[in-house]
Amino acid sequence: MQKTIRIILACALLLAIGSLAMAAGGEGHHVDSGVLLKDFIWRCFNFAVTIGLLAYFVTKPLRQGMAGRRDGISKALAAAEEAKSQAEARFAEYDAKLSQASAEIDDIYVEIRREGERERERIIANAHEMAEKIKRDAEKSAAIEVGKARAELRQEAAQLGIAVAEELLKKHFTLQDHERLVNEYMQKVGELH
Repeated sequence: MQKTIRIILACALLLAIGSLAMAAGGEGHHVDSGVLLKDFIWRCFNFAVTIGLLAYFVTKPLRQGMAGRRDGISKALAAAEEAKSQAEARFAEYDAKLSQASAEIDDIYVEIRREGERERERIIANAHEMAEKIKRDAEKSAAIEVGKARAELRQEAAQLGIAVAEELLKKHFTLQDHERLVNEYMQKVGELH
């Protein structure tokens, strides 16, 4: 249909261009006004016939095209209404599913919070137990370290006592004391044998 309209419009354009070319061509001759009037009337007639032919041949396909377009638009509107009703039904379905999912998410959130609280309490209880164990271990380690320190202090005190006694003996022990102790020792050994 559009092809036919294009062909008709092209023919009309060619006729109009031909008429303009004839009107413009005077070839330099002097023409009287009667001939000009006849030429003008002839051209107007030619124009009217061209427009009439165009109207006759174009209106029928144009009307058919418009009727077909109207039918196509009404079918498209009906299909759009159908798609709209289906989309609304899907929307209602998905909205219900979304509401259900939101409720489930809320339930899951509450359960996660409860589980988190239970886990927190368990962690705190474990931390208290570990703190008590660490405290007991620290007390045992401290008692062991205090015992080691006491033993080291006793050993140091004994060594210091020996060193002080040795110094005192060196200062106050004379050759006569030495001979006297050797003699006493010899007497005791002699008595034993």
